[in-house]
Amino acid sequence: MSNAISQRVADFLKEYQPFNFLSYDDLIKIATTIRVINLEKNKNLFQINDVLHDSFYVVSSGVIHLTVISDSEETLLNKCYAGDIFGLRPFFAKNNYQMTAKAREETIVYAIPIASFKPFVAQNQEVLTFLLESFATNTKSSLDNQNANKLLSDNGGYSDNQSDMQYFQSLNYNKIPLKIELNAIIKDAAQLMTENLVDNALVIDNGNPVGIVTDNDFRSKVATGRFPMSHTIDKIMSSPVITVTESISVAEAQLVMLKHDVTHLCVTLDGTDKSEIKGIISEHDLVVAQANNPGILIKEIKKSQSAKDLKQVRDKLSDIIQSSIIKNIPLIHINNIAGEITLAIIKRSVELAILDLGSPPARFAWLSIGSQGRKEQLLHTDQDSILVFEDVVADKYRDVKDYFIKLAKKATATLEKIGYPLCPNNHMASNMLWCKSLTDWTKQYNSWMNTPGENSNEISSVFFDYEMAFGELKLEDAITDVIFKNVKNNPLFFDYLGNDALKKPTPLNFFKKFNVEEEGEFKNKFDIKTRALMPLIDGARLFVLSNNIKGINNTYLRYKQLAITDPKHSEIYLNCADAYITLLKFRTLEGLKNDSSGQYINLEELSKVDKEKLKNALTPMKELEDLIKDRFQLTQFS
Repeated sequence: MSNAISQRVADFLKEYQPFNFLSYDDLIKIATTIRVINLEKNKNLFQINDVLHDSFYVVSSGVIHLTVISDSEETLLNKCYAGDIFGLRPFFAKNNYQMTAKAREETIVYAIPIASFKPFVAQNQEVLTFLLESFATNTKSSLDNQNANKLLSDNGGYSDNQSDMQYFQSLNYNKIPLKIELNAIIKDAAQLMTENLVDNALVIDNGNPVGIVTDNDFRSKVATGRFPMSHTIDKIMSSPVITVTESISVAEAQLVMLKHDVTHLCVTLDGTDKSEIKGIISEHDLVVAQANNPGILIKEIKKSQSAKDLKQVRDKLSDIIQSSIIKNIPLIHINNIAGEITLAIIKRSVELAILDLGSPPARFAWLSIGSQGRKEQLLHTDQDSILVFEDVVADKYRDVKDYFIKLAKKATATLEKIGYPLCPNNHMASNMLWCKSLTDWTKQYNSWMNTPGENSNEISSVFFDYEMAFGELKLEDAITDVIFKNVKNNPLFFDYLGNDALKKPTPLNFFKKFNVEEEGEFKNKFDIKTRALMPLIDGARLFVLSNNIKGINNTYLRYKQLAITDPKHSEIYLNCADAYITLLKFRTLEGLKNDSSGQYINLEELSKVDKEKLKNALTPMKELEDLIKDRFQLTQFS
C-alpha cells in the first residue's frame, strides 16, 4: 500500500475506537498491512461455519449486516457502519464463524491482519478491553438469548450451546501438570511426556516454574536437527513461563495469551513464578470452555435443599455481577446470565415447596412477572409472580386453589429469605387474586384488555411481562394467545397503555436540569427507575404488543427487534435500546455500591462526565414520547 493511501487509512482509523488509543505512527504501520475489500450489495464477507480468517474488519463505507440463524430463519444481530469493527472471533476463539457478515449495500471494508495488529494490542490495555467488549457484544443473537441459548432448557436440563457466562466464569484446567527438572535431558523429557500422554510439561527449578516445553518445541527444535536429544531441556523450552492466579476467567486467560503470544499459562497460588504450582491452562482448555456451558451456579441451584443454600448461590451471583461490571463485560450479557440464574432459583424454590407439600393436584405454571419476567433483575429488588393452573371440575376447584396458594406462600417465603423482598403491591402468586385457573386468567386478561379502566384498579402493565420459571409451557402459551388475540383491533387498550406510559414524571425540567425528589427520605436524589427506566420499559412493551411481537420480554431486546420489525423508526428504537442499557448500568452501580435497589441516584456523587452521560441517555425519551403520540389514539384516558 502506498504512503499516501496508508496515510488516508490512518487518518480514517484515528477517528474511531480502539484505534484512537494508538499513536499515529502505529496507525501508519498498521495501515501498510491492510487490505481493501470492495463488496457488492448482498455479497458475503464470511458466513456461518466458515473457517476463521487471518484478519478482522473495519467498515470504511457502506453497511455490513451481521446475521445469525434462529428458528431456521436469518435474524439480524447488528448493523456495522463506517468505523465499526467486526469479525473478531479469530482473536478469542478457535471454532468457525458463528454469524454471517453481508454487505447491505456497496461497501468497502479494511481487512487488518491479526498477526500485524497483535503487538499493538499487547501494549495497550484499552485496546484489549475494547476488543473483548466488541467481541462479547456481537457474539450472540438477541433471539438466541431468548430461545436457543438458554442456560436451562424447558425441562431443566443444560443446553449444548455456548453461554455468555464463559466471559466471567472460572476455567477448568489440568491441576496435576507434568513437571520436569531444568537439567533433564531432552530425550528423557520426551519419554516422560509420551508415557503420561500429555503434549506439554512445566520445567521447574527448585520447585518454581522457569519454562514450558510443548510438542511444538520438539517438532520445531529437535526434529529439525537444531538441538540433539542429548541436550538439556532448557535449550528448547519457552521461557519465562507466563503465570496467572487460580481465579482467572476464560476472558482473562484469552487476553493474557493474546498479550504474550503464548499457548499455555502456568497457574500458581499467588499468580507469580515464586509460588506453588497449581496447574496449567492450554489453548485447548479455552476451546473446551467456549464449546460447553459452564453452568456452575445452575448445578448448585439444582442441588440446593433450603433457602440458605439458594441464598449462597444468589450471593455468588451478586459477586459475579459486580466483578463482571468491573471487567467491562457488556451489561446485556450480564443481564442474560443473571436472568437465567434468577429463574433457576425461583424454579428450585417452587420445587422445594412441592417437596414439602406433596405432588400438585393439577398441572400448573409459575410465571415470573415484572423485572424478573423481563430478566432485568440485577439487584435485590422485589419479587412478582402469578400462578396459572389447569381447569378442574367445579367441586375440586377450592381444594386445588388452596393447595396452590399454600405452595405459593412457601415459595415466596423462600424467595424472601434468599433476598427478594415481597412485592409491596402484593403482585405475587401467594395472593389469591393472582393464583387461579386458566379460564379465570383468560377472563382476567379479557377484562383488562377490553374494558381497561372499568372496575379494574388492579390492572398493572407488569402482568404483560412474564417468563415461565416452572411448570407447563402450554399454560404460558395459552396466556400469550389470549393477550395477542385481544390486541387485534383494540385501540382502547392501546389508548390506556399509551397514556399510562406517558404519565411517568419527567426526568428533566424546562431548563434541562434533573428533576429530583423534593422531600422525604430521598430528597434531592434522582428517581432513575420511575423517571427514566419505566418510560422506556413501558414504551417497549407498548410497541411489541402493537407489532404482534411474541416471546421477547427483555426491554433492550424488544427495542432491537422493533428496529428490525419497524425499520422506518429503527434509529429511535436503537437509541432507546442503548439508553436503557446506560440507565440500567447507572442503577446497578448505585445499588451495588449502597446495597440497595439503586432506584435513587445521588447526583452529587457523580462526576461531571457521568452526569452528562446520564443526561444524554434521557434524550431518546422525547422521540419515543412523540412516536407514541403519533402512533396511537390517546383520547379517552388522556
